Amino acid sequence: MDFAIALDSHSPDPVYQQIYAALRAGILKGRLAPRQRLPSTRALAQSLGVSRATVTQSYDQLLSEGYLQTVTGSGTYVCDQLPDDLLQSPPLTAIPVRPIPTVPLSAYGRRLEQIDPGPSPEPAVALSFRYGRPALDRFPLELWRQLLSRHCRRTEWLDYAADPMGHRPLREAIAAYLAQARAVHCHPDQILITNGTQQALSLATRLLLLPGDTVALEEPSYLSARRVLASQGATLHPIAVDGAGMDVAALAAASGPIRLVYVTPSHQFPTGAVLSLPRRLALLAWAEQSGSLIFEDDYDSEYRYGGRPIPALQGLGDGQSVLYVGTFSKVLFPSLRVGYMVLPPALVAVFSRAKWLADRQGPTLEQAVLADFITQGHLERHIRRMRGIYDRRRQALVVALAEHWGDRATVLGENAGLHVMVRFATNIPDDVLIAKAAEVGVGLIAASPQYLGPSPGHEFIFSYSELEEDAIALGLERLAGLNLI
Repeated sequence: MDFAIALDSHSPDPVYQQIYAALRAGILKGRLAPRQRLPSTRALAQSLGVSRATVTQSYDQLLSEGYLQTVTGSGTYVCDQLPDDLLQSPPLTAIPVRPIPTVPLSAYGRRLEQIDPGPSPEPAVALSFRYGRPALDRFPLELWRQLLSRHCRRTEWLDYAADPMGHRPLREAIAAYLAQARAVHCHPDQILITNGTQQALSLATRLLLLPGDTVALEEPSYLSARRVLASQGATLHPIAVDGAGMDVAALAAASGPIRLVYVTPSHQFPTGAVLSLPRRLALLAWAEQSGSLIFEDDYDSEYRYGGRPIPALQGLGDGQSVLYVGTFSKVLFPSLRVGYMVLPPALVAVFSRAKWLADRQGPTLEQAVLADFITQGHLERHIRRMRGIYDRRRQALVVALAEHWGDRATVLGENAGLHVMVRFATNIPDDVLIAKAAEVGVGLIAASPQYLGPSPGHEFIFSYSELEEDAIALGLERLAGLNLI
């Protein structure tokens, strides 16, 4: 080399860093020219009296930063174009800013743009009566872990599933469970495993509805279901709900053909009403005569505290006009993402193909674990245990409402499910009440978004599944302290 490297034994910089800095300075100042060959690491180490590893570390840093390059069988050379030259290159000619082009959407995409995204997320509070989650802290996690561990020792679940309808043992277990618990009449071949109720409804709307087809649904009804129906371009026809559920007489009197009816007969969401037996039979008769289909969303029917769960609509008829849908999100835990559809035999083939095109299969491992959980009796025991816990929490909620507001708070619906809808006698707007409640650490959810038409207001959905009895009492005590109701 044309210059010497002076090492300072008193410098705080390590030796390899001193060698690196000297070589880099020599390259940048031109003392080491482009394409000039450097000494080997062994030769330079000997001349400097340091270890070869020290010199190698210096070379490696210069190589990684683009100052040096190696030629196999020849040696190490200074690069033709240095990184510092690139930093000093002239700026590019400014490119004029152009507006981002509008990406054309399909008719489906344009409908999604028009769908109301719904209310803003609720504020984070300590005592939230939000709806949607079971008591996750009461789930038998250790038992689930043991079942999961046993299946993880196998390899079958690593491959693609053979059947888009879902894991056969799970479908057999669900069929047996539904026959006993919900009086559903079906064969395992009629059961399609889905990623929850939303996917089931999405498949149904895409396969059964044309844009403009009329869908009847309860008023009020589940907002997320309404969005799925609207995304397909369906014409939504609300049917009023009273203490006996959907007004089937009003449904039968509706003008024009109705292709599909979305209903939650066992525990209407959000009012909590149960569709009476005469209305169930009338609904089935109407569907058979009109050629319409019924989408029965049985989302939390396992939890009924005044007696046995009411039999499903599907089991009361011949099974040809009802698509029965259930989920394990409320019974077990939401992230399991396992639901199911009981399909009329005539629809099995087309739904199977649609599911295969949508996502091939659900998670095989979780389905295998769930099948064991059901067949070994753990699901039945878990539901029985949770039914007692939720019943006590519901009673705590109803008692506290009566204690603080008396007849100014009306609890709607049956003694069932994981929530109640409460109507307050107040003139305070819903959004004001929600904001004031959040200030004292209480989370409330208004029922108004669940209405397709005008909402009467002053109705709130109180879920008690996540809160202990003392927390429920404390939350309502704080709410009462606001003196707004």
